[in-house]
Amino acid sequence: MTLGRALSVSLVGLTGHLVEVEAQLAGGIPGLSLVGLPDAALSEARDRVRAAVTSCGLDWPSRRITVNLTPAALPKAGSGFDLAIAVATMVGARACPAQSAARTVHLGELGLDGRLRPVRGVLPAVAAAVAAGYPRVVVAAADAPEAALVPGADVVAAVSLAQVLREYGADVAVPGATAVARLEPDRGRDPARGDLSDVVGQHAARHALEVAAAGGHHLLMTGPPGTGKTMLASRLPGLLPDLDDADAVEVTAIHSVAGTFRPGDGLLRRPPFEDPHHTATPAAVIGGGSGLPRPGAASRAHRGVLFMDEAPQFAPRVMQTLRQPLEHGELVLHRAGGTARYPARFQLVMAANPCPCGNAVGKGLDCTCRPVERRRYFARLSGPLLDRVDLQVDVLPVTRLDRRSGPGESTAEVAARVAEARARAARRLAGTGWRSNAEVSGRWLRGPGAPGDTRAVDQGLDRGTLSLRGADRVLRVAWTLADLAGIAAPRDREITRAVSLRTRGQAL
Repeated sequence: MTLGRALSVSLVGLTGHLVEVEAQLAGGIPGLSLVGLPDAALSEARDRVRAAVTSCGLDWPSRRITVNLTPAALPKAGSGFDLAIAVATMVGARACPAQSAARTVHLGELGLDGRLRPVRGVLPAVAAAVAAGYPRVVVAAADAPEAALVPGADVVAAVSLAQVLREYGADVAVPGATAVARLEPDRGRDPARGDLSDVVGQHAARHALEVAAAGGHHLLMTGPPGTGKTMLASRLPGLLPDLDDADAVEVTAIHSVAGTFRPGDGLLRRPPFEDPHHTATPAAVIGGGSGLPRPGAASRAHRGVLFMDEAPQFAPRVMQTLRQPLEHGELVLHRAGGTARYPARFQLVMAANPCPCGNAVGKGLDCTCRPVERRRYFARLSGPLLDRVDLQVDVLPVTRLDRRSGPGESTAEVAARVAEARARAARRLAGTGWRSNAEVSGRWLRGPGAPGDTRAVDQGLDRGTLSLRGADRVLRVAWTLADLAGIAAPRDREITRAVSLRTRGQAL
């Protein structure tokens, strides 16, 4: 009986766990069995590994092979364990020295011809290996640029299994195989292509967008078709500052697991923008899938913007699933295959028509909807969800005067003011762990530095137009208005404007 060992990494959400792959070769009926909670894709590694080894010109051991993935209680998913299983088996068969692969992590899928194929989640997997004290990592050549983004990683790019075994001392010829290319994912349209100056008129909505960018606030825009709601929302990422190093690594790791990362782009430095279609399912928006859940649009929008166009058209179940991440900035997905945690601190932007026909503006004389249809349409956005939205603004039709007024401010001009406001907030919140006004707690808002005159908030609480959560969100917006104005603390004017922005008015 002989035993071979190799190392790999199992991802549960964004958390990587080091996995020891043990291959025992013993007497008995020849065969290969996998133990250690493998999923369906991993169970199929039996056939892939056998074919890859024989394609390299090596003899497959005619023995009973048991491959154990430890820790056994940890779920393992995907085809990224193929290379480690093949190396451990060949070490057990004494095709290469036992100590060669002992401290090297292997990540890669094997093709039947022995070539290494790229896999998802290389960035967080390599980061976990380095953190565990194993910096040397073997990956497919197509994954090498992504793995190299991890500081301290000693990345070995391999084209085939034969190349890896040859490096470990196996007597095998390395064929002149070409590397398997990674399929470049389509991340959708780039919102940075448009400029805020493209928006005609809409001064109130433009200012609401600036406030949302400066404080990280959620935004609801309501208005008839063709007023520029979608155009405004797509310009919001351009107003946000670049991601810092920690956020860039975290966002890139999410997109790596989701399969939407392009290694040639380096770390994702710009805030992401996700705009799912209104037919999207809860699993598509918050994450899910069979086995271990994968990140959805909400997690892919982490530190960026999640835009829900025609929000009332989304299924109520989809909209209700956003309530938890709006409060906590994290999604915890429980499935039969395990529990995964994904960060989801995004800015929610919703656009909605006032009614099914979209003409219930002003007196609504052109609206063809019955009153019950209007109420039912907008009621698809529940009160608890709207209570978590900081800014609610009406986007009215553009007038003839607006068309002749010329272009408004550009994205660069507004982004400069947003950067200054965020810098003021960062200095004020230094040492608290919060990065923007939208993240601060209600206790801090009502603490020693709270503004003294809050009559507008108190009146909203007395009339029932504001909940306690809504009152805190008004104060957060007031602080953002103060940062944009360059003053030390909100005054009565900023608080009044924040209350108006909260209740779908044009208070600007």
